[in-house]
Amino acid sequence: MQKILFATSEVYPLIKTGGLADVTGSLPRALLKLGYDVKIILPAYPTVLEKAAAAGIKQIAQFDIDGNTVIIKQTRLPGTKVVVWLVDVPEFSDRPGNPYCGPDGNDWFDNHKRFYIFSKAAELIALNQANLDWQPDVVHCNDWQTGLIPALLSLHPNHPATVFTIHNLAYRGLFSHQAFAELNLPHVFWHHERLEFYGQMSFIKGGIAFSDYVTTVSPSYAREIQKPEFGYGLDGLLRYRSDSLVGILNGIDCDEWNPGTDNHIAATYNRRTLGSKRKNKQAIQELMGLEVNDDKPLLGFIGRLVDQKGIDLILSQMNRLLASNYQLVILGSGFPHYEQILRNIAEQNPKKVAVRLGYDETLAHQIEAGADIFLMPSIFEPCGLNQMYSLRYGTLPVVHAVGGLRDTVSEQPLDDINDQANGFIFHQADGNELFAAIERAINAYKQTDLWKKLQINAMSRDFSWEQSAKQYADIYSHLLKS
Repeated sequence: MQKILFATSEVYPLIKTGGLADVTGSLPRALLKLGYDVKIILPAYPTVLEKAAAAGIKQIAQFDIDGNTVIIKQTRLPGTKVVVWLVDVPEFSDRPGNPYCGPDGNDWFDNHKRFYIFSKAAELIALNQANLDWQPDVVHCNDWQTGLIPALLSLHPNHPATVFTIHNLAYRGLFSHQAFAELNLPHVFWHHERLEFYGQMSFIKGGIAFSDYVTTVSPSYAREIQKPEFGYGLDGLLRYRSDSLVGILNGIDCDEWNPGTDNHIAATYNRRTLGSKRKNKQAIQELMGLEVNDDKPLLGFIGRLVDQKGIDLILSQMNRLLASNYQLVILGSGFPHYEQILRNIAEQNPKKVAVRLGYDETLAHQIEAGADIFLMPSIFEPCGLNQMYSLRYGTLPVVHAVGGLRDTVSEQPLDDINDQANGFIFHQADGNELFAAIERAINAYKQTDLWKKLQINAMSRDFSWEQSAKQYADIYSHLLKS
C-alpha cells in the first residue's frame, strides 16, 4: 500500500478560510477509497484542537526543531477514517482566530517562522525521523505554506517523491531577506532559481522549483499561470517546469452538496423533480426579506467581496440590474468599502437586494438551491467550487471565461443547445460583458423547456472527487516508477 503524506495549512471541517480547505478535506478521503494510506499533517490551531477533541486526540511524538518543542498529536478527520497529525507548537496553538493573520487583519509578524517549523516537522516525518515508524512514498504539498517542504527534502538523498499543488498563485508567501536569514536556511537557497524572488524569499517558489511534480487545480489555470498576466512573476519558472506541470480539476463533495439529500434546504429535489426547486426560491425570498415572486429572476453571489471575485463588475451594473426588476442575494465578506456599498444598496432596495455579510454554510446551501442564476464574474479563478455547486443544484452560472470556470461551464447558442450547454460565459472582465451574459441567461430563463434542458445538463455532470483522485494517483504512480 502506497503511503501519502498530505501537507496543508487548512482542512475542512477542522479549519477553513477558503477553497483550499474544501480540497484538502475531500481529496485524501478519495485517495483512501482508492487504497492509499493517507496521513494529513496540519498545524494545531486552537479551533482545530477544539473541533478535533470530539474525535479524540492523543500525543504520539515529541521532538525539537531549532530550540522549539514540537508535539505531534493524532486525530481523525471528523466523520472519516483519515488520520490527521497535528503539529502543536505555541506559534500555532496560542494564536486564536484566523490561521494567517491577527485580529487587525494583518499577517502574523512571524508567519515565516511558523510555517518553517511546520515544514521542518513534515520533513522529519517524511524522512522517518520523527519516531512515528511511518515513512511516506509521496509528500503532497499544498500552497505557499508548505512550499519549503520540497526544498528541505531536496537536501536529502533518497527522499520521498514530492508533489506541489498550486491552489492560488496570487498568494506567494513573500518574506524579507532578513526573514530568510532568521530561518538559517542553506545559503544555496538564496538564488533566483530557488527561493529568491526579486530580493525577497518566496515560499511558493520553493514548492514550484524543488518538487518532482507541480499540479494546479484546473487545466486552464495551468496554462494561464505560464503567461505574464496570470503568472505573478513566476511564469518563467512555470514555463520551465511545463513538462512536469499539469492541471487537474478539483472535485466537489457530492454528499455534502446534493440537492436530493441536503438538510439545509427547504425542499430536496433532483433532475426528475425539478419543480420542487421553486420552493427553495420562495424560502430564500422569505428568509432574506425579498418580494416573494416566482416570476422574478433571482441572482445569487457567494464569495469574498474583493476585486478578484469581480464584485466591482457586479456593482458597476447594479443600476441596470435594479431597473430590470431582477432580485439579487449576496453572501460574503471582504473589503470594508464594498461591504458598505452593498449595505447601502440593500437598505435602499430591501425587496430587490439582500446582503448577508460574513459566511454561513447553511445560507450558502439555501442560496445555491433557491437562486435561478449564479454570478461568478471572477477576474481570475484557479478552479472555483461555487460554479460546480450551482451546476449540481440546477442553478445556472454566469461566469467569466477563466481558469476552472472555463473548464466547467459551457454556453451554446439558444437555438442550437447540445448536451454540454449548462451556463453562460463572458470573455472580457468588463461590466457590460457581464450584463450581456446575464441578459442571455434571462432570455433562456423565460423559455421554460429550454431552461429545464440546461438545468438537466448542469445536474448531469460528474464533479466527484473520484475522477480527480484517479488523476493524482496516476501522477503518484509515475513518480514512484521513475
